[in-house]
Amino acid sequence: MSPRSRFSQLKQGARVLAPVVTQLARTAVRRVRPPAATSGGSPVDELHAPPGTTDYARQVHAQRLVDASPEAVVDLVTDLDRTPEWLALHVAWRGERPARIEPGAEFVQQIKLMDIPAQARWRVAEAGPDGFALRGTGPMGITVGLWCTLRATPGGTAVRLDGALDGSPVRGPVGMTAVRSVEVALGESLDALAAVLGTGGGARLHVTDEPVVHERTGDLLDPSTPVLVGVGQVVQRRPDLGRPREPAELAAEALRAAAADAGAELLPAADLVYAVPSASWTYGNQAGAVAGLVGASGAGTVQTSPYGGDGAQLAVNDAAQRIADGEAHVVLVSGAEAGATIAALDRAGRAADWARQPDGAAPDRVIGIDRPANNEAETSVGLGAPIYVYALLESALRGEAGSSVDEHRQRIAELWARHSAVAAKNPYAWDPTERTAAEIATASADNRRVSDPYTKLMCANLQVDLAAAVIVTSAAAARAAGVPQDRWVFLHAGASATDEWFVSERADLTSSPAIAAAAGAVLGHAGITAADLGPIDLYSCFPAAVQLGARALGVPWDDPARPLSVTGGLTSAGGPGNNYGLHAVASLAPILRADPDAYGLTSSLGWYATKHALGVYSSSPPARRYRHLKPAFPRPPARPVTTELTDTAVVEAVTVPYSRRGAAEAVVLSAITPSGERVLLRSENPADVATLTGTDPLRRRIRREGDRLVLGDERVELPPPPPASVHTRLDDGVFVVTLDRPAVRNAVDLRTARELERAVDDAEADPGVRVLVLTGAGGTFCAGMDLAGAHRGEFPVTDRRGPLGLTGEPPVKPTVAAVEGAALAGGFELALCADLVVAADDAVFGLPEAKRGLLAAAGGLWRVATRLPRAVALELALVADPVPATRLAGLGLLNAIVPPGTALEAAIGLAHRIAANAPLSVSVGKRIVDAAPGWSAEEGFARQSELASPVLLSDDAREGVAAFAEKRAPRWSGR
Repeated sequence: MSPRSRFSQLKQGARVLAPVVTQLARTAVRRVRPPAATSGGSPVDELHAPPGTTDYARQVHAQRLVDASPEAVVDLVTDLDRTPEWLALHVAWRGERPARIEPGAEFVQQIKLMDIPAQARWRVAEAGPDGFALRGTGPMGITVGLWCTLRATPGGTAVRLDGALDGSPVRGPVGMTAVRSVEVALGESLDALAAVLGTGGGARLHVTDEPVVHERTGDLLDPSTPVLVGVGQVVQRRPDLGRPREPAELAAEALRAAAADAGAELLPAADLVYAVPSASWTYGNQAGAVAGLVGASGAGTVQTSPYGGDGAQLAVNDAAQRIADGEAHVVLVSGAEAGATIAALDRAGRAADWARQPDGAAPDRVIGIDRPANNEAETSVGLGAPIYVYALLESALRGEAGSSVDEHRQRIAELWARHSAVAAKNPYAWDPTERTAAEIATASADNRRVSDPYTKLMCANLQVDLAAAVIVTSAAAARAAGVPQDRWVFLHAGASATDEWFVSERADLTSSPAIAAAAGAVLGHAGITAADLGPIDLYSCFPAAVQLGARALGVPWDDPARPLSVTGGLTSAGGPGNNYGLHAVASLAPILRADPDAYGLTSSLGWYATKHALGVYSSSPPARRYRHLKPAFPRPPARPVTTELTDTAVVEAVTVPYSRRGAAEAVVLSAITPSGERVLLRSENPADVATLTGTDPLRRRIRREGDRLVLGDERVELPPPPPASVHTRLDDGVFVVTLDRPAVRNAVDLRTARELERAVDDAEADPGVRVLVLTGAGGTFCAGMDLAGAHRGEFPVTDRRGPLGLTGEPPVKPTVAAVEGAALAGGFELALCADLVVAADDAVFGLPEAKRGLLAAAGGLWRVATRLPRAVALELALVADPVPATRLAGLGLLNAIVPPGTALEAAIGLAHRIAANAPLSVSVGKRIVDAAPGWSAEEGFARQSELASPVLLSDDAREGVAAFAEKRAPRWSGR
């Protein structure tokens, strides 16, 4: 990995406050150089520390041999116009400054300490042919010094940089953390200095942190604003079997085309290389293979999960966030398929002989969700492939619309005809043939039925050789590379979300709450509505996918004047495995360049409209800082699913899969029982096929008589799903999670545990959620594990968060429990997972497991033993009687006692008080309190100082002080 990539990882460590000292120390160790050597290999003596460094409490330095004369080095390092080219500490200038470093000059500079901007007021103490000495003051009473010392050597010039810090914060909490960050920056500065003077080889962009002026609008851009600067696509309609090209080669060609589109040599300068995995050839590290082909082998590598069309947009979203966070300046994203070549080789009786990476080859990071696509019920009835599932969804959409079979087929054929018209104008479309609705809807020898209502021309075409790539940079890097601003397309916002994972368990087959939430998030962040959108590309593997996306977005899907594709869709433009979304982005960019005031949106989805990613783009600069949003949203209740029809049910959807010869193979249907359960059935009985296709069965009752299915006559509504066990709502940054099974005192069964885990996961993923509140409905908090369910063998243990869906891995974000009534057994264990507890004065807590021959093994005994006096903990464990809230409050376990019926209100109020505070302060404060019991007396203060240092030097720290002085509410940025 390149030094820039390592430093980017370091900066992220500081930003998210992962073990700060460990990250900084590791990087600093890598930067400690042996004595520099001449080109002939003989060592260069370490230069002496300049006078004055010992006046400071902490000093660091770095040294390097530069292949240039001392005069050239001095000319560069004393030229303040060129300081951004080499000094890694530099952020920006403040106010007037001289052109050069000269004795007695004074100027103000914004510098980086631990990647956090800090203002330094410099005075030039010395400047001459041997270097310079700067002394100055920083924030919070810190004094700073910076020296550059030069000496001619046979191999060039030995350059030594010294940095020094002093002041109360440096001697105390900031300590070694800040000075180590300076040491890293000095090493980076010497590398940059050598590169500017022609030493060190390799392509390098000299990116500065100065704001960037957008020429067309005059807006001043944050230098870390993500910008899409280059797009490239490759279509190979006729595979070359003389030299079959593998996906990595096609992806590399697309990246070269993207670099040409940007008008700059960006590929070797990449900090990160992303790959959307190919379905036609498997690589352990596809990103690494592509990086090597384009000269970016030193970059970090990232891949999306192996399966899912959401991956392309997800990769762009993630790349943009890395740039916005300052972790990277140049990111390459690509994907490719060679399915047509594989098919041609197969027809020729040959196998692909392409690169095979060593065992264990893997990218540095994998993003996205990878789970089995189907549950047992779906698999058992043959819903194991997208064509059958989407055909079933299509039938449900028709039933919801109340359309006849012929009417609906005509409407979706017209939609696909409009897509084909777009493809006909797309030079990168796999099949640029414009077709009529009649051609698409009518089954023929070349357009066979696949699964009703779909013909072949309504299905994604996966047998293609296609590649697409985009280059995303920071605005500062685009400026440094000389990319013309008329190539810039801004990423305003991205979002990702998932629906109920197994399609058969969804409350409704005709809607996507996840797309609706993600669309609301990106549009809201961009400050626009769906009506403001210009070009739109909705993922179009099948017509049902477009309808789901359009309904969630709030735009018509059947408006001839409103195309919903910029490529032509996955049938005509091509369905390159996981990578269609990059083709959509690559096709959208030129449209937005031509219409700078327009906003465009692309959507990608994976599996059965299961996982989703969206992005909003425009050639106009964003009003808000880019964010990859992961919105938490109220989820509809899941439906239980079975494959047995024991009573009557209402037909929700039907499809008939066909063989390649055109014969009906079976009928597959989804029906809803009066209790809200979904029944999946598959029948290969010709009589059942005839019954369900001879008339419109949708929204009619169905029952089994003997070995046949019988339909009722009347059209009826679908029964609703069973009530959810967990409800959520977002209240201005506070995410309220309510256990809602009052009939069993909110006892947790397996379904409830899964819903609770998902609610907490949603809250943890959404940066807009600051605090969680956990409570119970019906005047009771929770009675613990549902013993009736456990008796049936259904234990409430989830895959990740463990017992009760929470206690194995409690939330990282601050959590408040609002307790009314009883919190017993597992209910008490859930309350113990909270950071703060508000309880009604008549509430009771206890661990009664011993009375049932059980044990509070979901964390209860361990947590009470660490938070209560031993005698009280033993009383709870051994006597097993409930303990009043008032007593536990006196022992410090509870934070507030309130009148009955007011616990939730009080807990939400407490949560809002937490959410009003600086995010970094809250996050690190919680982390220190949680970790402190494991620290020894010797290490405690040092560990606290290490974690606290970035907070004390953060933007929010300065904002808090300024807000106090100006007598106004602070505006936190979380940085």
